[in-house]
This record gives sequence, C-alpha cells and structure tokens, in this order.
Amino acid sequence: MFDPSLTRAEKLAVLATYVISVLILCFLVLPIITIIPLSFTHDSILSYPVESWSLRWYRVLWENPVWGEVLKNSLIIAAASTIVATALGTLASIGLTRRHCPAPGLLTAFLLTPMIVPVIITGVASYFFYTQFGLTNSFAGMILAHSILGTPFVVITVTATLQGFDQNQRRAAYSLGARPWFAFTSVIMPQIAPGILSGALFAFITSFDEVIVALFIAGTEQYTLPRQMFSGIRENLDPTIAAVATVMIIVSIAILALAQYAAARGQKNG
Repeated sequence: MFDPSLTRAEKLAVLATYVISVLILCFLVLPIITIIPLSFTHDSILSYPVESWSLRWYRVLWENPVWGEVLKNSLIIAAASTIVATALGTLASIGLTRRHCPAPGLLTAFLLTPMIVPVIITGVASYFFYTQFGLTNSFAGMILAHSILGTPFVVITVTATLQGFDQNQRRAAYSLGARPWFAFTSVIMPQIAPGILSGALFAFITSFDEVIVALFIAGTEQYTLPRQMFSGIRENLDPTIAAVATVMIIVSIAILALAQYAAARGQKNG
C-alpha cells in the first residue's frame, strides 16, 4: 500500500489523504444513493427503514403511460439539443484555437457564461426572449434553451482536445489540395472525436436532467422526466418518484462513465 521509501510522517500523510478522499466521496454520493433503496419499498410512503421489498413501483412506472410520454419527450429534446450543442460547440472550439482568433480568452469566457450564470436566470431570460418569437410551450424552444446549456461542455472538451492537435496536419492537407470540409472530416475530426463525444455526452445528460428551464419554457405537451418528477413531488410524493430517480441515476452514471472512457481513449491515442 505504501512505498517503503516513505518516512512514517509521509505514510501518515498518505493515509490521511485516503481517509479524507473517502469522506468527501461519501459526503457527495450518499445523499444521492439513499433514494435507491426507497424505490424498492412495497409501502406507499417513503420512509426508512424499508420493511418490505418489492418491484411494485417499477411496474407502476412501466405501466403508467404518462411516464412513458415524458420519457419520450426527454429523449427527443435531449437528442436534438445535443446535436445542436455539439455542432455549435465544435465550430466555436475550432475558431477559438485558430492562430488569428482575436481575444480567445474573452470569447471563451463569454461562451462559458451559460455554465456560470445560475440556471434560474437563464430560465427567466429564455422565457422573456422566446415569448417574443412564440417559442414558449414548444419543443423548438426547449431544444434551443437546452442547446445553450449544453454548448459550454462541448466547447471545453473539444478545445482541450484541439490543444494537442498539430495544426501542421491541417496545413498539409490544404497544401495537397484538400478542401476545408474534407480536411476537417478526414484529418481533424478523427483525432478530436473523443473530445466531441465527451462533450456530446455531457450536453445530453445536461438536457436530460434539466428542470429549471423546463419550468419556464415547457408546456403540458413538452413535459420532460425531471419536470414531471417536480410536479409529482408537489402534488403527491409516492415511491414512483424514487423509481424514476433511480433510473435517472443509473442512466447518468452510465453516460458519465462512457464520457470518461472516451476521454481516456482520446488521451491514449494522443
């Protein structure tokens, strides 16, 4: 466990680091995973300890058409906003890493604003802005709003990937007669694909989990899974909410693991 060359004080410091890391991990994760056992209760009230175990609420979730409809809405909005955010974020990252880009640091800070500004402000601003164009209570409004939230994640990951890209390869492709689009798809994109994939996955999970903007933009026909959960919590807190939350936790972990794998593979290839 410890390097034999370490002194006693250094070993204690390493051990203290491990202990603190575990405590921080528990502090961050335990409040989230405590909802999982509640989703398997047979009772109609959320309470600990769980006296009887059952898949009852997962069956309710599967058989209730409302949850199926909001899940379909979430997937449609998340997929569409991911495509838009990935395209915009990738193009922005390419522009930011060009040698003649003016004030790249300032432009990057501006593009990352949706990630820094509180989501409630983004939701209110989006509502008043989209109202002027009739985009509230519509899928188009939801997709555009979620695209704004997801684009910064794409910018971060793709820009980081492009930092290690040799721009001489692009110039060599141009010198051989390749058009810009062909040079991008054949030379640049294969090498930055892990960064694009990571950004797309983060954009997807941002849209899939988002609820604040949905409160302002979504109409009854655009209810997403988190939006329906919020309404359910306000009206009637039943264990179905815990079942939905468990499913969303599993999906989020799977997507983040895939993003981590893509990032690790990108570093390996680099």
